[in-house]
Amino acid sequence: MSLRTAQRASLVDQVIDQLKEQITSGSWPLNGKIPTETVLAEQLGVGRNTVREAVRALTHAGLLDCRQGDGTYVRATSELSGAMLRRLRQAEQLEILEVRRALEVESARLAATRRTDADIRNIESRLAERDRAWEADDPDAFVEADLAFHMAVAHATHNLVLIDLYEDFSAALRASITAAGTSLNKSYIPHDAIARAIAAGDAAAAERAGHACMEHILIALTDES
Repeated sequence: MSLRTAQRASLVDQVIDQLKEQITSGSWPLNGKIPTETVLAEQLGVGRNTVREAVRALTHAGLLDCRQGDGTYVRATSELSGAMLRRLRQAEQLEILEVRRALEVESARLAATRRTDADIRNIESRLAERDRAWEADDPDAFVEADLAFHMAVAHATHNLVLIDLYEDFSAALRASITAAGTSLNKSYIPHDAIARAIAAGDAAAAERAGHACMEHILIALTDES
């Protein structure tokens, strides 16, 4: 980690900017613990009160999570994802899945028209990992593999705004994938049709496949409620 000694003006604002840079750059990974207040004060050349105020501001913005007696952890990698996490914590599962449907159907459609050979290989690799996780009956690995597959599709759109939005939404997606898996009672939803349509460059087929996948989950969730 490389932190610069803060200079004059608003020390709190400078410290906020530097701590935010550590978060957004990935130097402090998501869900990882950040250095202690004392360590940060020494590295930045400021008082502990200044660091405390900066951490408090980033906690309020949703980027950090202060856990009493444990430390401070990275909760989100951007202010957008922090705000989204706060909002989604109070959202109904159905609402989250409806937004997920909109993102994933459009991602599949765009990916079919913009994917590269490298994108196709990445999507197929993530699909294989998803299948292996299911076969191994490993729920946690399956959630991560399923999310990685959809993230690969999002990256194949080459739409930076959509990619950023999907990444910021990923924490809520983890919860929705887990909940959907429970409500589906071990029912497997193949994603091969999505991958095939994208590889073939068939936007209409990719859109239909993405929509069918999400409708399956939404119907199952509605039946369970």
